Amino acid sequence: MEYILEMKDISKTFPGVKALDHVQLQVRPGEGHALMGENGAGKSTLIKETLNQDYFNDGEKTMILTFEEGEVEYDKEMLEKTNSFVVNIENMEDFTKEFVRGCQRNYYPDRVMIEYNGMYSIDDLMDVIDETDLELYQAIVTVDASTADLYLKNMKSMFMEMFKMADLVIFNRCDDNTNMGSFRRSIKAVNPRAQVGFERADGKEMAQDELLPYDVNADVIKVEGEDYGIWYIDAMERPEVYEGKTVEMRVQVQRSPKMPPGMIIPGRKAMTCCEDDMTFIGYLCRLNQTKSKTLKRILNNEWVTLTAQIHSEYNEAYDKTMPILTAIRIEKSEPPKEQLVYF
Repeated sequence: MEYILEMKDISKTFPGVKALDHVQLQVRPGEGHALMGENGAGKSTLIKETLNQDYFNDGEKTMILTFEEGEVEYDKEMLEKTNSFVVNIENMEDFTKEFVRGCQRNYYPDRVMIEYNGMYSIDDLMDVIDETDLELYQAIVTVDASTADLYLKNMKSMFMEMFKMADLVIFNRCDDNTNMGSFRRSIKAVNPRAQVGFERADGKEMAQDELLPYDVNADVIKVEGEDYGIWYIDAMERPEVYEGKTVEMRVQVQRSPKMPPGMIIPGRKAMTCCEDDMTFIGYLCRLNQTKSKTLKRILNNEWVTLTAQIHSEYNEAYDKTMPILTAIRIEKSEPPKEQLVYF
């Protein structure tokens, strides 16, 4: 199916702030797009930049569903020019499948953009979308990096729910003190597919390389327990850097009868929000016949010291190239004092 809108490298600057920097957006007929983030994070700016594209004004009608005082931010003349209209939703109780279908019957929109600030349950939002004939094509989360630490400290569950379904997360208004590595790991822990970008207040893109706590060029990369999360995320984002490298780390072994013969998943449990939000993170690991015999003496979830070689293969589930390990040596190990990885 052809796109009715495709935007590339969209930027928008206000005095002292660049709200958007090289943003991409693609729209197919009949699709819905959700833009999520706290108030002032740049959601309305992205929508307005989309609507003002010359090739967007092709007669198609756009409905903007906003969960905040969006009508104040959208200029009436701009809405008329772009054949767009805003429907403001003051209470989540008003957002039902009957409401959405009523809007479709009354306005006949060709496309829908949802501006969502996260103050209501995202599960409730998705339940309504799933009950209509809207197809959610893309979810973008915008985050004000200058206040992100405060929001993540006090409203972490809300942000993690948005990150879980995001295709793209944009941190704007960054500076030299922005902990990009921590933000990126928090997102990748719950959503490995999401793209993450950072930009300064002046609109310049920030380099995402962070100082790694281990020597990636060593003969054997030794990953200490507290650094496992950093290695896991960096290997996922830059598999070419680790291609053919050897890694040594203390991990738990997980295996299942459903897994292919001679395969395990070594990894660690990661906590992104609270104890109920823990997830096991690790990559598939191949065992040769000797290692398989050794593994028979190792119980599920038992701790081991693993030395393995890293290669990259296409992962259909994530639609991307990801690391896969081949065991060189596995030895039983005592559990570490701190067993969890924190994001």
